[in-house]
Amino acid sequence: MKLEDRAKLVKFIDEKLYQAYESLLEGTFEEKALHQSLERAFNDLKKNPFSGIKISARLWPKEYKKYGITNLRKYNLPNAWRLMYTLEGNEIEIVSILLEWLSHKEYEKRFGYKVK
Repeated sequence: MKLEDRAKLVKFIDEKLYQAYESLLEGTFEEKALHQSLERAFNDLKKNPFSGIKISARLWPKEYKKYGITNLRKYNLPNAWRLMYTLEGNEIEIVSILLEWLSHKEYEKRFGYKVK
């Protein structure tokens, strides 16, 4: 089955992340804007799960390895936010599993880049 014929789903890694996403709607203007950006990203991932940038396994933070992932991708959001996700799939569907979203500063810290 071709990629375009497979179902493309977006799921949260756990309930805690889903609740964090929902709580953005009750937050500040910036948090509501982040929620909208995440919604757009989810729609993009439902069209093309491979739209994010693949991250080399040697760069994966230990926090993600606990999930037993076999791939890691980054989707760049507006205002330098990053959405981290992994893909799982079979002949019928591809699932983008959301791990977290981070500000650019948090992203640099998580991945061990030098932060000033």
